[in-house]
Amino acid sequence: MPRVRVILVEPKNEGNVGAVARAMRNFGASELVLVRPCPIGDEAGKRAMHGREILEAARTVDSLAAAVRGADLLVGTSGIDTESEKHFARIAMHPRELAARVAPMDGTLAVAFGREDFGLLEDELAQCDLLVKIPASAEYPILNLSHAATIVLYELFGARAAARGRREASGFEKERLQEAFAALLEATHYPDHKRGRTKVMFRRLVGRAVPSKWEFHALMGVLQRATKRIERLEREPRRLT
Repeated sequence: MPRVRVILVEPKNEGNVGAVARAMRNFGASELVLVRPCPIGDEAGKRAMHGREILEAARTVDSLAAAVRGADLLVGTSGIDTESEKHFARIAMHPRELAARVAPMDGTLAVAFGREDFGLLEDELAQCDLLVKIPASAEYPILNLSHAATIVLYELFGARAAARGRREASGFEKERLQEAFAALLEATHYPDHKRGRTKVMFRRLVGRAVPSKWEFHALMGVLQRATKRIERLEREPRRLT
């Protein structure tokens, strides 16, 4: 699971900086880097509450490149995205999708938040490995800096908490699941011309679900029990009525 570094690029409101530090304390992030920030004073400290230590330990640097140094992955936040493949630099993902993707990662994940008025610049976005956008009403889609940071940190924390203690089914176990499903198709005399496509569908379904070991054993039990029951009924002599 990655360590999270929060980067605020040229924040203009010290209260927002303090509120971000507070959110970081809520969701287990401790490294804050400020790129050419506004003066940080009492208002930031008041807003930080129990995140004051994070605020006081924050580093100040002159560029995004300096803030990112030593990180393994840089995620930029943006209020604007596109679904067009021709504009791939602006294709952003949902915070929950981001959290799921980076949960298995080791090292340091840097998340950069742009200026309150116009976000990250194009050249700053170009430095990012991934982009994330928080869905909001089309009538007013731009979130306050501290609110945006809170949402992203919440999703990252939730994914780490969900992954903690969860043991995913291994590749070998998932293959056994595929074999059990194939055996059920055969036992039920599922049409031959449909089996190939149905097996692919089941494989994709399991791949998206990322089952835990408990879920694997539960599903295996159902499939194997159903197959054995069908096979036993077919072996028994049919009663004439």
